[in-house]
Amino acid sequence: MHQDLTSTRFISALTKNTVALILAGGKGSRLKDLTNWRAKPAVPFGGKFRIIDFPLSNCMNSGVRRIGVVTQYKSHSLMQHIQRGWGFLRGEFNEFVELLPAQQRIQEEWYKGTADAVFQNLDILRNTGAEYVLILAGDHIYKMDYGQMLASHVKNKADMTVACVNVPVEDAKAFGVMGVDDEDRVVDFSEKPDNPKPLPDNPDQVLASMGIYVFNASFLYEQLIRDADAPHSQHDFGRDIIPYMIKKYRVYAHRFTESCVGASDGNYYWRDVGTVDAYWEANMELTKVIPELNLYDRHWPIWTYQEQLPPAKFVFDNADRCGMATDSLVSGGCIISGAKVSRSVLFSDIRVNSYSNIEDSVILPKVDIGRYVTLKRVVVDKGTRIPDGMEIGVNPEQDRKRFYVSEKGITLVTPDMLGQSIHQAR
Repeated sequence: MHQDLTSTRFISALTKNTVALILAGGKGSRLKDLTNWRAKPAVPFGGKFRIIDFPLSNCMNSGVRRIGVVTQYKSHSLMQHIQRGWGFLRGEFNEFVELLPAQQRIQEEWYKGTADAVFQNLDILRNTGAEYVLILAGDHIYKMDYGQMLASHVKNKADMTVACVNVPVEDAKAFGVMGVDDEDRVVDFSEKPDNPKPLPDNPDQVLASMGIYVFNASFLYEQLIRDADAPHSQHDFGRDIIPYMIKKYRVYAHRFTESCVGASDGNYYWRDVGTVDAYWEANMELTKVIPELNLYDRHWPIWTYQEQLPPAKFVFDNADRCGMATDSLVSGGCIISGAKVSRSVLFSDIRVNSYSNIEDSVILPKVDIGRYVTLKRVVVDKGTRIPDGMEIGVNPEQDRKRFYVSEKGITLVTPDMLGQSIHQAR
């Protein structure tokens, strides 16, 4: 009998036979001081979420409910977030979100690369009995139906499928760049090339890997063992596994346009918020009247852990002392007391005191902003106390003496920069 590879029933069977591994151990050093005390996937985003919530939510909404989160670098806040917010799955239904920290299960070494991180959890993967393994990056913002990618993988009779997206040539050095034939079979792959090859029909763009892979499970295990035994391998999917495989096996590209959720007018939302500028810009996009990323979508919700907090509150309505926020996201527990907030994202439990002015800024949780403060194009890290009368984002030269100022003029402020030590090692 002919099997409809696009039917809901067939895709549901695929997702149930899949286990996902989210690689969430990266430091994210390009985010500077934002990742001094947390891994990149644990960085807050969008007012009340963390970056890790996006691939986790994509798994939930796609029907992939067996998930391992591979952690390594400064993972405490990430693990705490997952334990608090993602413990609702039921083991008796064969559903789970498990934390897989680097624990030297196979050899007395930490994870040496993305492929090695999976290899060191091979026994756990085998015990799931999964037919397919979905490998995900834990540090991108997007909505994607992984079921569509799995169906594409089966349709192509692929050994491995790589999700891909078009990116500008000038940004290609940060990605693995692919070349494909007329059937989207991968024939060339270069990891972070200095001279990337543009698309034949679009010289301004390249086809870039999203760091999302589907493998036939038994095939993946064979390749990981082979790579682990290779003396000169860096044990990385982009540098080692994919270049080796495209010469011998069926490796296909899956276009993000085929599985992106919530796309409108040809806009397919995917962001690598790997720099302070990119992080600020992605948060600022959310303040638009109709942002490209719809966080209010009931069809494809983004789940997270939320502390129980009272509603946001705006107080005082005098001529020179009015508590207000326009074109902004303001989360629970915030008090805007006689201050003005414009085009900004305020996370939970923030206090903005009288006569202060906040513009084009991203304020992470539990920040206290004093009186007569001016913040413009600023990212303020969690727990910071901004003293009365301080101006940040007004004079870049002055800011550079104390804070980090990005290439595009975004100022990053952390408690340590203001002499406020909230992480005491000794």
